Amino acid sequence: MANRPSISVVIPTYHALRFLPACLTAIRSQLAAHDEIVLVDNHSRDRAAAWVRAFMPMVHVIELSRNTGFAGGVNAGIAAARGDLIMLINDDALAEPGCVDALWQALRARPTAGWAAGVLTFSRRPELVASAGIRFLANGIATDRAIGLPVVALPSQPLPVFGASGGLTLMRREMLADIGDFADFFSYLEDADLAWRAQLRGWDCVLAPQARARHVYSATAGMFSPLKQRLLGRNRIRMLIRCVPTPLLTSCLPLILAYDGMALAYAVLHRQPAMIAGRCMALAEWPALLAQRRQIQARRTASLAALARWIELPDGPLAVLRRQQQLAAMVG
Repeated sequence: MANRPSISVVIPTYHALRFLPACLTAIRSQLAAHDEIVLVDNHSRDRAAAWVRAFMPMVHVIELSRNTGFAGGVNAGIAAARGDLIMLINDDALAEPGCVDALWQALRARPTAGWAAGVLTFSRRPELVASAGIRFLANGIATDRAIGLPVVALPSQPLPVFGASGGLTLMRREMLADIGDFADFFSYLEDADLAWRAQLRGWDCVLAPQARARHVYSATAGMFSPLKQRLLGRNRIRMLIRCVPTPLLTSCLPLILAYDGMALAYAVLHRQPAMIAGRCMALAEWPALLAQRRQIQARRTASLAALARWIELPDGPLAVLRRQQQLAAMVG
């Protein structure tokens, strides 16, 4: 550990004091003397910042005056961090032994990689994968890789993936300096947006299969809460407009429109207006999103062929429904 670059572990937190002692203890035991932990409290009311200052004074605590979500918390932590590498882990995740080293070894072995993705497992079912990086589908959905699969089914060696979940990743500062901070999405899909911007600039992502953490799935907003539905609907449109090059977006557009049509019909039939509201919020931002798109696309260096290889065909509606039902059962 003494020979690797210093790591700043950035942990945004919001009303998660019940998880923090285990999260911080597990990650601290894997760090070297030149590493640090930066905890960003998103204006919690559970006095998490005070508890950490009292019982874990080695942790650098930042208290924000309002809740800025995952994206805002991470960006504030990165701005204050001093390490050469930035590690992100959710406040409700428990890093298993060897997690930090596995992330570093995978990143070190691939110089073109800007970040490494860890494997999140379900806290109640740690033998099952909750996320092994991000995949992007032709219907415009960015989702977790290998979700629901047994951990033993994962490859034993690192391999390239489209992007990393913000819940467990190790990033090079050089990549962040090149592509910028996490987009101001509040929560959800800011990591997929970052993955697109990294790929546009030629930064690879590598999965570290041995870097694992047990995660309490959707502990902050709730798995099917209106807040999550609204943010997912909004941020999906934001990501597509900002990041996907025009030829690829055009080829995917029929499947994107078909998916949104089904989603809106579902929202109407099941009286879930948040799904509709999120999409409307994004469309209202159209001029600003187009301006952001022009800036992002102007900096693209990767070829369309290199980007197109990450676009996968989506599963059918029945398969998606079954996966959602299985996920609900696993999460409880």
